[in-house]
Formats: sequence, C-alpha cells, structure tokens
Amino acid sequence: MTTSQFDSALERREAGLLGLWAFLATEVLFFAPLFFGYVHGRVYQPEAFVAGSHHMHIVLGTLNTGVLLTSSFTMALGVHAAQVGRHGRLKFCLGLTALLGLAFLGIKGVEYATEWSEAAKAAAGEARFYFLYFAMTGVHALHLAIGIGVVGWLALHARRFGPAHHAPVELAGLYWHFVDAVWVFLYPMFYLLERYR
Repeated sequence: MTTSQFDSALERREAGLLGLWAFLATEVLFFAPLFFGYVHGRVYQPEAFVAGSHHMHIVLGTLNTGVLLTSSFTMALGVHAAQVGRHGRLKFCLGLTALLGLAFLGIKGVEYATEWSEAAKAAAGEARFYFLYFAMTGVHALHLAIGIGVVGWLALHARRFGPAHHAPVELAGLYWHFVDAVWVFLYPMFYLLERYR
C-alpha cells in the first residue's frame, strides 16, 4: 500500500504552486544583480548604452518578442485543454509552444552570430552593455531551453493529464509565463533605448 503526503489532489496542487512560486522568487533574486548592473550602467554610462542599443537588430528582437508572446498564448490554451481533458488539443498546444520556443532560440542564435562582431569592437561602457546583453539574454535562453524540455515532455505524455490531474501542466505554464515576462523587460532595455526621439 502506498501512502501520500497529501490528503487530496487539491492539496498536492497547492503545494506544487507554493513550491513553484518560491522557486520563481529565487529566480527573481538571481536576475536582480544583473538588472541592478544594467540600471547602474544606464545611469552612469548612458551614451554608451544608447550606442550599444542602436547596434541591436530591432527587427529580430521584435520578431522574437512576437514569437514568445504567441507561445504564452499557446501555453495558456494548453493549460486550459488539460483542465478540461482535451488530450489532442493539449498535445497540439504544448507541441506548438515548444516549437515556438525553439524558433525563438534559433532567431536568437542568428542574432548572436551577427552581434558578436559588434561586441568584439566595443570598448568601455559599450562593452559593459554587450556583457550585460549576452549575460542576461543568455541566462534567459537557458531558462527557455529548460522550459522547452519540460513542455516537450508534457506534450509526449499528454494523456496523463485531465480535469483531475493537470497541476504539472499548470506549473509548467507558470514557469513559461515567468520566462516570457523576463523577456518583456529585456526587450525594451536592450532594443528600444532612445531609438525614437
């Protein structure tokens, strides 16, 4: 006979949500020094940061923003599909979410390849801008890659989830939306500095 530490599926779901929120709080603390470094550089080296921002590929950055926001929508549809027991739709939405995540990483890879030569020529404040750009977007990409792996696994096992047991999909959705929210901050910080004055 197996025993569970939870009395109900609701209790298990709420414990999972609490655990994920605690994890996301530590992720905010992880990103905080990078954001502080950015704000410090933006205040004390504003011209260099604006110059660095103007070398960013705004079309690719904007395209990636659209891709990631669309993936949030498909993830939300996937969570709803799990809650109502639509296995086919769940599998499709999660698969599409993972594919959109891969598309984001592919576009970001192209962008990195073209920006690396600009970064190699940068000096002083602009070099700091590029360091923060590669560090923050690189950490973001790592988190996205982890999310792609989780969402892909859930898509492969979509039949396990339904109205009585959808917490894993819901937790993955919360993580995915956190990663998207980080990008919503990174995009204007790196791509839109004083671009339209």
